[in-house]
Formats: sequence, structure tokens, C-alpha cells
Amino acid sequence: MTTIPADLRYTDSHEWARLERDGTVTIGITDHAQKTLGDIVFVELANVGRTLEAGDPAGVVESVKAASDFYTPIGGEVVAVNEELNDSPELINEDAYDSWIFKLKPAKKAELDGLLDAAGYRATLGE
Repeated sequence: MTTIPADLRYTDSHEWARLERDGTVTIGITDHAQKTLGDIVFVELANVGRTLEAGDPAGVVESVKAASDFYTPIGGEVVAVNEELNDSPELINEDAYDSWIFKLKPAKKAELDGLLDAAGYRATLGE
């Protein structure tokens, strides 16, 4: 069974989002996504300062099998990217929820409420 932490919000395109204490939102891809992709060999990171709308492509994750866009679950300004992924993209395979991809300063925190909770995400996977 896929790991799906209860404290995160999810998209049906397999991204997760976590509201941090400082008001930023940390975003990555789910355990299901990394398992589907296989061994990740490259992550194209969004530029800090870029403004994204919910659903916009935010970068690319490449594996030995395929390249796949990942999307921002909510709108906002990119305030940080996980630079560790430049040298060690396989960290996502090791722990998809610890290896975040980017952080946003959200334009509308209420957009988080429109995302799936853990039970809703599990249902999209048919588990």
C-alpha cells in the first residue's frame, strides 16, 4: 500500500502540499508518483521569484522510464527550491515526503482547502 501522510493535502495529479508555520507551503510529488516513475535521475526546479497559478507546470521530474511535468497545487510565488535535488534527485525515491521540491508564498491559502485530504487521495488511487 502507498504511504499517504494524513497531515498533507494532495492533487489527483500526485503532488502534495504542506502548510508550514511561517505561512509558506511546501510542495513535492507523492510516494505513488515516485514509484510510478521509477529511478529519478533529474529534477528541473522552478525559478525562485516565479509566480504560479494553481495547476501551472512547475518543473519536470525525469526518471529512467520517462519525464513528467509536476504542477503547483495552489497559486503563489516560489520562495525556495530544494537545491539538494540538483545533485541527488534520487532523494525523492528514498522519501517522497521528506524530499520537497519547492516552497510557495501562497496567493490564497484558501486554495489548500480545495485539495484532497489523505482519504480523498487514497480513493483516487483505488486503495
